[in-house]
Formats: sequence, C-alpha cells, structure tokens
Amino acid sequence: MDESAQLAPPQMVQGDPRTLTLLDVNARYLSHEQFRQLVANIQRDGHLTSTPLVWNDAGSGQLIALSGNHRTLAAIEAGLPQIRWMQIDEPLPRQRQIALQLSHNAIAGQDDPAILKELYDELESVEWRQYTGLDDKTLDLLEKVDVASLGEANLDFASVQFMFLPDELERAEAAFDAARSTASADQRWVAGLEQYEPVLGALETSRAAYKIGNSATALGVILSVFERHVAELAEGWFDASSGEATRVGTAPLETVFGVREVPVETAAAIRAVIGRLMQDGAVPENEPWRALDVLAELAA
Repeated sequence: MDESAQLAPPQMVQGDPRTLTLLDVNARYLSHEQFRQLVANIQRDGHLTSTPLVWNDAGSGQLIALSGNHRTLAAIEAGLPQIRWMQIDEPLPRQRQIALQLSHNAIAGQDDPAILKELYDELESVEWRQYTGLDDKTLDLLEKVDVASLGEANLDFASVQFMFLPDELERAEAAFDAARSTASADQRWVAGLEQYEPVLGALETSRAAYKIGNSATALGVILSVFERHVAELAEGWFDASSGEATRVGTAPLETVFGVREVPVETAAAIRAVIGRLMQDGAVPENEPWRALDVLAELAA
C-alpha cells in the first residue's frame, strides 16, 4: 500500500468521549494550570471548539485519539456526555499515525524533547518528517537529546508559584524554614500529587472563609493558622499520654513553647538566669539550652 497516498476526508462523528482510546506515548503535554483552564473553557462553552482526530482501528476495534487527547480528557472532566470528532476509518500504517500525531498538536503546550525525539526517530521517510512541520530549531534541540529527560511529561506533578508583599515575605519565609528540615539552593521542593490537591483545597477554604481572591493572601491566612497551632507538631516527637519522647534527635523549640518568639523582657530574664547557671557550673557554657534540664529537675 502506498503510505503517501491521500487520505479520504475524515467524517464527523459524535459520540461519548469515554469510548476513545488515548495515546500511551504523547510528546505533547499541558501543565496543570493549562489543563484546568481548558476544562473551565469547555464547561463555559458547553462543547469543544476544536475537534480531536480519531482513527478507527478495525484490527483492534479501538477508536484511537491521534490528536486532541487533552481536549478529550478535559471534556470528560467537564462532564460532556457527547463530543464531535474527525474520524479516519481507513487503515493507517504506524508511520502515518505518528506523522498525524505530531502534526495535529493544535492546543498550546510544551513538548518533552525525549519523547518527541523517540517518536520523530520512528519516522523513516523524509516525506513524513517534513509532514510533521517541526522546524530547524526544534530538530537541532532533538539532536542534543541523548538521555531520557526528567520533565513534566514524565512526572505527575504540578507547579505552584506564590508572590508575597514585602511585609508578608519575612513571615512566609520563616514558616517555610520551620516546615523543611534541610535547605535547598534553588528553594524547590517535590511533593506527591496526593499532597497537592489538599493544598489547593486549603487555599480555596481560606479564600472562601475570609472572602479574598489573592492566593498569596490566602496562604498568609493558612500560615497564621499554622503559627497558632505550631505546638501540635510536638506529636512528631512527644507522647502526651506517657510524657516521653518517641524518637531520638532534636526537636524545634517552637513545638515546646507553641510560639516562635517571646517578649524581649522575658528573653532578657532567661538569658540572665542561664548566665548565672553557667557561672555556677550547673550548665555547660557551650550548651546553654541545658538550663531547661535544670528547670525540668526543679519541677519534678
């Protein structure tokens, strides 16, 4: 069969998007924010404004979405019972499937270079490579890809960016410092997707409770609540029923006292007492916190 022969015009079909089979390997991806916006647009419009391209694979009996995978997923999440798609019913060799897939990525997104290279390298014909429409700049980047990339397309995660006003930044940094145990040069942390959704839920709850729209302000509310309950983190090292430590190592003083700061008068009085205890030899000079041991012994 001549793989370069013209295709018969696809027919327009209407059906349940849940019946379509999505691609296992897809170089095109959308960030979480882009996908959520796509879902919101579809919910607002009530239908898709661009149609997926579907191949009716008679051999497997599957309706394979060669393009429009994200639109299909978004339509399902938006609750659309029916969508319209362009359907090709004639046989398609693997080479032509890939060429169609790479040339029909109409939704704005980003390509993972490793997967894009993997698919592009499967194309043996110069004609099909030209058909994809990939430009010289992209092809030059593909030539530099020699290892599997660790990018957004290979990890199930989403990015969140917060911006703070100057007077809020110091408090936010202090709270984050308390929440992480090790410092990172680029200030990035990776968490499981199951933790991401509760964070978004907490932001929505704080926004609704205080009737605010700014995410940074909503996070400030969450941090304020965290500050008021910081002593509850003692559960990580302390058994309240037995009064004993449950692990070895150190514990943040905030989880002991429930506050991050004390009045300067109180701090000055404590410093003076520690100084006297060190002079008396009751507390080592290099371990002033041992004064708490003295206090604990007196209370016992």
